[in-house]
Amino acid sequence: MDKQTLIQHLNEDLAGELGAIIQYLTYAAKASGPFRPQLAQFFQTEVADEQLHAQFLANKIVALGGEPTTTPRPVPPARGNREMLEAVLAAEQKAAADYTQRAREADEFGDKGLAVQLEDMVRDESGHSEETQRILQDWPL
Repeated sequence: MDKQTLIQHLNEDLAGELGAIIQYLTYAAKASGPFRPQLAQFFQTEVADEQLHAQFLANKIVALGGEPTTTPRPVPPARGNREMLEAVLAAEQKAAADYTQRAREADEFGDKGLAVQLEDMVRDESGHSEETQRILQDWPL
């Protein structure tokens, strides 16, 4: 794993985190129905974790000599609460898989600190996925 490829992959992850921030903020505003307060709060609460991930990635990209992206990954449109939750679940699962791969790449590159931090981020994203799955479990179709 060379440094430029690692920087490129970390920038892809950063784009995902920036997109997640926008996704959660937008979905919090769009939540509707009898569970709107709880769903909006759930989405808003996730923003802080995603911001921490984005800041870590931007700092690491700079430390490696790269330029952090300012372009977020596109947010999938969603027409209702269930679609928003399904889109969030897909994004969190992708992030966990991406960070698992990135931790391997960081190990290969020889940056154990980065690998450990990415593994912690896998834990965070997995927790978000599990919570979203629990909400969706009995959500009406």
